[in-house]
Amino acid sequence: MPPINTGNFAKALWPGINAWFGQSYKEWPEEYKDLFAAETSKKAYEEDVGISGFGLAYEKSEGSGYLNDDASQSFINRYVNKTYMLGFILTQELIEDNQYDISVIGKNKSQALAFSMRQTKEIIAANIYNRAFTGSGNPVYGDGQVLLSNAHPTKAGGLFSNIPVVAADLSEAALEQAAIDIAGFLNDRGLKISVMPDTLHIPKELMFEAERILKSTLQNDTANNAINAIKSVGLFKGGVKVNHYFTDPDAWFIRTNCPDGMKYFNRVDTEFGMDNDFQTTNALFKARFRCSFGNTDPRGIYGSPGA
Repeated sequence: MPPINTGNFAKALWPGINAWFGQSYKEWPEEYKDLFAAETSKKAYEEDVGISGFGLAYEKSEGSGYLNDDASQSFINRYVNKTYMLGFILTQELIEDNQYDISVIGKNKSQALAFSMRQTKEIIAANIYNRAFTGSGNPVYGDGQVLLSNAHPTKAGGLFSNIPVVAADLSEAALEQAAIDIAGFLNDRGLKISVMPDTLHIPKELMFEAERILKSTLQNDTANNAINAIKSVGLFKGGVKVNHYFTDPDAWFIRTNCPDGMKYFNRVDTEFGMDNDFQTTNALFKARFRCSFGNTDPRGIYGSPGA
């Protein structure tokens, strides 16, 4: 892109402006941290490798020997730390001829750059969820499936699902069924494991519906004199997280207590740099960060695209 010059900010060359506006908006708190467990990285990429346990024990008859089982690695998930970068250039003439505090342009543009970097990270993170279901171009993971699928393979040879049998809108019944499905997750050898819902993640369009469902004293949207079972058992101990970067207004997601589920690797924090170009005397500003987002174990996530 060409440098920002006096033509871009012609009004800055003359006195009389009361205020510059458009770059001082408040931001939502960092929401990507609710979607992933954060880890640090010191490499170009990180790999999480699954390992299968053992199956059930056999009944041994008197005098016979015991049977051996085997264990091996299973699916591999690679997190590639990509670099994201953006910058801008101010001409020396714009800096010299500006009739206001240089912060009007230089400082404000630096703040705008920081805003862009933060928004970029939020969108990259949210897109892991936005592209979680089967669709053209949506990424697949170590087991060869998209993030949310009814055909995740296991080392034992079976399949498991982390989506409803029938796609459902957010409702009390849908969340109860999701909890039942999650509690039925098995490990790679088909043995029962203790997995439960932890946090509910929704777009802004569902925040009032989620509030009614989870906090009603009695069963939601019925005349039944029955308790709200979801609230009574404390199903979502981690709470409800609204994400303003989700693109589907009726898709919803549940992160579970699975120890290796949704992960974020921070390779390089956002860093800013400034320099002058010797030949043109233009001022150069830049920012960059490196990170990766993804999933290790699909048992760490459950979701529905809505009905």
